[in-house]
Amino acid sequence: MKKKKRKITIRSAKNKAVRMQNEIAKKISELTGIPYGRDRLIQGREMGQPGTDVKLIGKAKELFNFAVEAKDQMRWSIIPWIKQAQNNIGDFDSWLLFCKRSSRLKEERVSMKVIMEADTFFNILKQLNEVKKEKRKSKNEF
Repeated sequence: MKKKKRKITIRSAKNKAVRMQNEIAKKISELTGIPYGRDRLIQGREMGQPGTDVKLIGKAKELFNFAVEAKDQMRWSIIPWIKQAQNNIGDFDSWLLFCKRSSRLKEERVSMKVIMEADTFFNILKQLNEVKKEKRKSKNEF
C-alpha cells in the first residue's frame, strides 16, 4: 500500500527554515564565541524580511563576514539560490549558500552542504596555511 503524500503547510515550511537558520547561527556562534538568538549579534532573519538568512551585526560580522543564504528543500535549484545569495551580499566580503535536502524518508535526506565561490575557498585555505606557518615559526623560535 502506497503512502499518501502529505502536503507541507506554510507554517511547517517556515518552521523548517527557522530551524535551519538557527542551526547555522549556532555554528557561527560556536566559531566566533558570540552568543546567538533574538536581539543578539547573531540571529536568524525573520520570515519575509529582505536580506541574508542569518543576520550578523558588529563584531559577529567582523569575525564571520559572509552573507548567508539557507535552503532546506526537496528539490534543489542551485543557480537561482546562488543568485539570491549574491544579491544579498551587500557589504559582506562574500556569500555562502547552505543547502539541505529534506524528505520524509531518512535515506533520501541530504546533510547540510555549503556552496561558495572557488576563489573564496582557496583564499580561506591560503590564510589558514599562513596561520599554520606562523605558529610553526613561533614554536621554533623558543
